[in-house]
Amino acid sequence: MHKNRINILGTEFDNFTQDQFHKLVSTDLDNHANKFIVTPNPEIVLSARDNTRFSNIVNNADYVIPDGIGIIKGARMLGTPMHERITGFDTLMFLINQANQKHLKLYMVGAKPEVINASAARIKKEFPNIDLVGYHDGYFKDDGIIATEIAEKQPDIILVALGSPKQEYFINKYRDRCTAVWIGVGGSFDVFSGTKKRAPKVVQKLSLEWFYRLVKEPTRFGRMLAIPKYLHLIKKESKNNN
Repeated sequence: MHKNRINILGTEFDNFTQDQFHKLVSTDLDNHANKFIVTPNPEIVLSARDNTRFSNIVNNADYVIPDGIGIIKGARMLGTPMHERITGFDTLMFLINQANQKHLKLYMVGAKPEVINASAARIKKEFPNIDLVGYHDGYFKDDGIIATEIAEKQPDIILVALGSPKQEYFINKYRDRCTAVWIGVGGSFDVFSGTKKRAPKVVQKLSLEWFYRLVKEPTRFGRMLAIPKYLHLIKKESKNNN
């Protein structure tokens, strides 16, 4: 399964088109397969590079999908181009639409109470065929309680928005409790719930979503510094490869 992975600074990405990826996941849902999807961006790649435990979890996931134009650019610079960027948010929307089409059970955990409540309200209103079996905000002391609830409800899809690497640790620890498609979705509930706006289509097409977010939330500046650091490491590596 992991044969054609492309290594970018130690994180191994699957090289699918979005269509190929969607077909595989759709089949996984039909077969009730237990799958773990990770969607690393440059920040996650750097964090995995400095953290062996996190790196092992990411590289052992069933699907490692390039979220972020920086990954696509990095792959090109290293001489191992990838088909296309597949964003975490688009993957979240694909899973929600699949759940609605296939009348599946969904569980959501993470984000602030008002964000998860607004996300649940949107599911109930716009996706009436989804069986939303449970949801919980990200402010809990004991993750075992959440894991027990997931085990009781046996959802088909579990969306975990605890931020990285916490969400990947959570999935890795508990995925054997329930056969489902598990994915860490970071801040996607903020956009899904309408709490935050996603960048306009034209900005997405120009691959400037990161800049749009920075303008909207200047506090992200520290996190954005990951991008130049990441590109610097890519340049260094591509020189070593030549």
